[in-house]
This record gives sequence, structure tokens and C-alpha cells, in this order.
Amino acid sequence: MSEQHPQTPSVPDVARRVFAVDRLPLAERYAAMLADAGVVRGLIGPREAPRLWDRHLLNCAVLGDLVPEGSSLVDLGSGAGLPGLVLAIARADVRVTLVEPLLRRTTFLEEVVAELGLDHVEVVRGRAESLHGQRRFDVVTSRAVAPLDRLLGWSMPLVDAHGAMVAMKGSSVGDEVEGARKVLRDLGCGEPEVSVLGEGLLSSTTVAVRVPWADPARVSWPLAQTPGRRPGRSDQTRRKQRRNA
Repeated sequence: MSEQHPQTPSVPDVARRVFAVDRLPLAERYAAMLADAGVVRGLIGPREAPRLWDRHLLNCAVLGDLVPEGSSLVDLGSGAGLPGLVLAIARADVRVTLVEPLLRRTTFLEEVVAELGLDHVEVVRGRAESLHGQRRFDVVTSRAVAPLDRLLGWSMPLVDAHGAMVAMKGSSVGDEVEGARKVLRDLGCGEPEVSVLGEGLLSSTTVAVRVPWADPARVSWPLAQTPGRRPGRSDQTRRKQRRNA
């Protein structure tokens, strides 16, 4: 796979403040791959190539401000690796799992992981539901996958008791939070925390919502998803349902 491409934008100065000096070369190579094979294979639009740094790499990298040191992280619907692969490049201390159902995308992700030597990254072909009841992570992230109410149902069953969902969102995140109140309550989630990342650093800031569990001590997971029941509800919520039945 080519490391250079005519469309690959030059590295902006701000990238040297976002990526550590030893990680920036990896980010540059990833940008070149996105601008080359990523465009050719239809993973990103050709108009996105000139603005890869501003709109994609840097915006995803600052999400690392909400990822604790030494975390395990899963990126749902990873696509071309945004934000999961960017976070893996920026943070060697974070164990990253990229979950993506489409073969052409997972093939690209595997090629990038191998090319960059990212031995702390795992690529899983499948949907979030395939991991429900099987694995849990400190951080569950995503970018432009679904409205918050649906995203919670896919993400929270994968969140460890003391972990959180950390999703990239747009300016309407406040409306999404209000629209998801019932789902938040039913799943036993804590109050969502909205953050604006990259202020004073990036030309276009990143909006993210972090959703923890309301009471980590009461969280439990079924062994597998069963029809008619939301996975990942807290014990407290299920007891309440039984009392009201």
C-alpha cells in the first residue's frame, strides 16, 4: 500500500501538539493510507482527503482526553478507523478493539494495523450485539453511528461496571440526551456528561457525550442477549420491573 498520495494534505502545526512526537509519524502514514486506499475503496469521500487532519484525525484524537490511562476501548462501527484507530495511534497505553461488520472495511483496518505495527489493536468483523454478554470494556466509543437512544442499547451492554460510553456527537447532543431519557433510565445509566474538546486548539472542536452507569455496584450482564429483554440493565431496574408486573 502506498504511503504517499498527491491528495494527502500536509501535516498542520497543531498536529504536533495533539500527537506525541513518537506517534505523529504513525498518524502521517495513516492519513496517507486514508487519502489513497481509503478513497479508492470508498471508505471516505474524495472531497474529505484534503481535510483529513482537521475534520477527522485531530477531531478524533482529542477524544483521548476522556479515555483513562491503560483503558480497554472498543470502537463500534469503526468504518475507516474513526475514532478508534486514531486513538490507538495517539495512545499506545490503550488496548483497542475495532468492531465493523463490512468486510472491505475490516480488510482496510487490518492492513493499517499491520502496516503501522499496532500490536495493541484487534479488529473484529461483526456488530456490537455479537459481543453482548461476551466482553466488556472500560470505554465504548463511536462516531456518527446512531442517535443516542439507539446507541445506548448497543453500547452500554459492553461497558464495564466502572467504565463509560464516550461517543462523538454533533451540536444537537442536548436534544438527543433529552430524547433518550427513558432509555437512560431503563438501562440504569448515570447522567450524561457533554464535553467540548479541543477548544483553543482546533479550528473545529469535538463534542462528546460520556455516559457512565448510575450505580456500578448494581450492574450485571446476562450471558447472552435474549429476545424481548434489553441487555445490560441493572439489577435495580429489573427488580423494579418485577414489582410493577
